[in-house]
Amino acid sequence: MPTLLILGSKPEPLLPPAGGFDALACANASGRSAASLGLPDPAFTVITSVLTSGHKPANDLALEALAGLRTGRLYLYPRPGARGSLLRRLGREIRSLRVKPWYVRRRLRKIGYRFDEFVSRPQEFYHRLVLGICGDDPAIRAQIEQKQPSTGIIALALGLEDSAFERVVLSGFSFEITHAYARNPLIDRLGTTRSKHADTDVAVLRCLAGRRADLYTTEPAVHERAGVPLLPVAGGAGRAGIHPTAERTAIA
Repeated sequence: MPTLLILGSKPEPLLPPAGGFDALACANASGRSAASLGLPDPAFTVITSVLTSGHKPANDLALEALAGLRTGRLYLYPRPGARGSLLRRLGREIRSLRVKPWYVRRRLRKIGYRFDEFVSRPQEFYHRLVLGICGDDPAIRAQIEQKQPSTGIIALALGLEDSAFERVVLSGFSFEITHAYARNPLIDRLGTTRSKHADTDVAVLRCLAGRRADLYTTEPAVHERAGVPLLPVAGGAGRAGIHPTAERTAIA
């Protein structure tokens, strides 16, 4: 059964056993985790345009972690549009040159990050993709309007829509802002590890876990919070690996 592994940047990700997946996808700088774990180059990667904005040290660290890596297709996930008065929106537009696709491409090439194809779509394209796999659920639509999904959820949506794969597995996800490649400076500033995307991501995953039979995770946190069926992990005692008849857990 062709399986896509989607790897997040959570420290010490729990991976499927060797041979338990056929291709890899990454979100933001999780490609650094993949490289350190000896995994293959990702077939595709989703990155947020704010990585090149220069506005937060956390984004700079993620950009540094991408240096020298490569991916197949690279999807650019644009940041949300400015809200408020016309003057405020115009001011943000003037300051937004560093998140434009041409600038992102230039910065990535400067750090030696290679890709076979660069895909830039408007935010609405990605949101429609997530809503589509969620059956246009009104609750998910309302949640996305409050806070857009993370790049990891966008990678998941792209994977589920790819007919080349019959199953998608999430590893390295925790709904936190911790990263394997560096300590996130936002943790000290905010006093929490909780991701601002957590509520939206959990809502989307809970919806998908109740609708689909092709979504699994190796991470207990994802299983416990979102009801996504849990799979065995590499090195687990008495665990044989991914099996197509792995038990699915109903959502409470």
